Amino acid sequence: VLLVESGGGLVQPGGSLRLSCAASGSPVSINTMNWYRQAPGKQREWVAVIDSRGVTNYIDSVKGRFTISRDNAENTMYLQMNSLKPEDAAVYYCYLRRYGMDYWGQGTQVTVSS
Repeated sequence: VLLVESGGGLVQPGGSLRLSCAASGSPVSINTMNWYRQAPGKQREWVAVIDSRGVTNYIDSVKGRFTISRDNAENTMYLQMNSLKPEDAAVYYCYLRRYGMDYWGQGTQVTVSS
């Protein structure tokens, strides 16, 4: 499975971005998929998860602001990020685990600055 993120960029505080994670090589509709992020000098942290049924969960700091979703027909996962804060700035990665193997995308940079 190849995961490719897109949609990152520079946004002002309070702004919005929509990240995409396109999977190729194999359908991922049965897989639980995640978003992680890593800010400079910090460990990578889990942000959100969506399972095959569409059940979601979020880290507390983004609840009410971020929405994870998926389009199984497009083999793509999304992260809608609203009310962005400077502390949301990071490289965002999509991740899934399948048959004991970890798959990561290359990441997409999100910068939140005025």
